[in-house]
Amino acid sequence: MSDIALLAQNFLLLFMESAPWLLLGLLVAGLMHELVPISILQKHMGSASTGAVGKAAVIGAPLPLCSCGVIPAAVGLRRSGASKPATVSFLVSTPETGVDSVSVSYALLGPLFAIVRPFCAIVSAIYAGMMVKWFDKEAPATTHEAPATPAQAPQSCCSSKAEVAETTTSCCSSKPIEPVSTTSCCSTEKAQATPASTSSCCDSESSSASHANKPGFTDKVAAIWQFSSGKLLIDITVWLLIGLALAAAIQTWVPTDFLTSWGDGLVAMLVMAVIGIPMYICATASTPIAVGFLSAGLSPGAVLVFLLAGPATNISTMGMIAKEMGKRTLMLYIVSVMSASIVLGYGLNLLVDQFSLQSWIALGQSTHEHGEISPIYALCAVLLGGLMIRNGWQALQKRVTKSSQASCCH
Repeated sequence: MSDIALLAQNFLLLFMESAPWLLLGLLVAGLMHELVPISILQKHMGSASTGAVGKAAVIGAPLPLCSCGVIPAAVGLRRSGASKPATVSFLVSTPETGVDSVSVSYALLGPLFAIVRPFCAIVSAIYAGMMVKWFDKEAPATTHEAPATPAQAPQSCCSSKAEVAETTTSCCSSKPIEPVSTTSCCSTEKAQATPASTSSCCDSESSSASHANKPGFTDKVAAIWQFSSGKLLIDITVWLLIGLALAAAIQTWVPTDFLTSWGDGLVAMLVMAVIGIPMYICATASTPIAVGFLSAGLSPGAVLVFLLAGPATNISTMGMIAKEMGKRTLMLYIVSVMSASIVLGYGLNLLVDQFSLQSWIALGQSTHEHGEISPIYALCAVLLGGLMIRNGWQALQKRVTKSSQASCCH
């Protein structure tokens, strides 16, 4: 068999191995996205206490946000009043693990990594947040919104007339509401009076209408499907395929003794940290790459270093931290992620050796043991591939439509 054919075979086998678990993870992620509002995160992350840091790590761990999606979420939380330690803890735990990556880890790496990975993500996140709390004593962020008062309300930019004070009445008042005069800020014509809304909070029709506007069960199911098979899958597709391709390439061309020449100690773990830190990769996409490293002979601890450091750090995340929280916080973030991942990697190697847990580690071979492929895995792979092709086709259509509209305007 030629190298290209072997590469394609390894890629397809890894894709089928991860497909059912990735679909399950996408479903759970959609449920969490629909049921867990952002207000809960803001409520529990406002202080710099140890409890807030721990809550941020636990809340962020299962969320379906990759290393790119966590950036706007963290910026929004920070600007909404989240403290530096809590924001850093959220930034570490969220991309390092998630419900989708845990399910894929179980499929490709075995039950040991499915258990250890989220636990280590939470531990490293709490450690990073506490490091920022201890060594960066700057005041926590405040919200950027200021309550508007009538005295601070700006006047019209071009109006020469004094603005009419708006009168308010009780929502259940029997007095008629006067019409409100509205003008454009630069208009020279006299504005027409427009009647204000006369609906009352005591009106049964308005209350029934608002009740009717509440999303029903079918609307929630549709929202879960759109997020899981649409936005979330689009966010991870490219890097997932790249990760599968790299894993297949490692299995095809990298000799087993090449990576083992680094050993399983500090040097190997430092190499994995250096490889993982600048990579722009999510937790799910890093899993098949870890399979390649394990197949090439790296120790489980060194692979864990890559799984923790890779998704938690990249150029975009580091740039955001430097901008929003300062360079000192950035240095503490990098040092914390590296040191925590190496210590946890040593701990995993010790755990595996002491309790003989090698049988708990898989190498992505359950779908093709003895040359057989499970029909369920094949069906899930077809479904997942179809969703990816659909999303790609829709994105291409939007790009073509946008370019044609732009050309018509010239």
